[in-house]
Amino acid sequence: MRPKFTRGMGEAIASLLCFIGILGALVALDDRVRDRLSFEMSSERLASWGDRAGSVANLIAEVARDQSIEHAPLLVFSVVAVVLVLFMLRT
Repeated sequence: MRPKFTRGMGEAIASLLCFIGILGALVALDDRVRDRLSFEMSSERLASWGDRAGSVANLIAEVARDQSIEHAPLLVFSVVAVVLVLFMLRT
C-alpha cells in the first residue's frame, strides 16, 4: 500500500526547498557566506552539528540584515509582493 502524501508533507518539502534555494543564492552572491560555509563544513573542526548550524544561521542573519539595509527599497517591494501573492492564493 502506498503511503498517503499529505498537504503538510508537501508544505514541509516546499519550505525545505525554499531554504535550500535561499542558502544557495547567498552562497553564490556573498563571499562571506561561501567562506564561512566551507569553513563550517570542513572536517578539520570538531564542533557539533548544532554549533555549526547555529554559526551558519547567525551568518545568514547578519548577511540578510546587511543586504536589507543596502537594498531597502527592493526589500519593501519584495515584502509587499509576497503579502499580495499570499492574499491571492488564499482566495
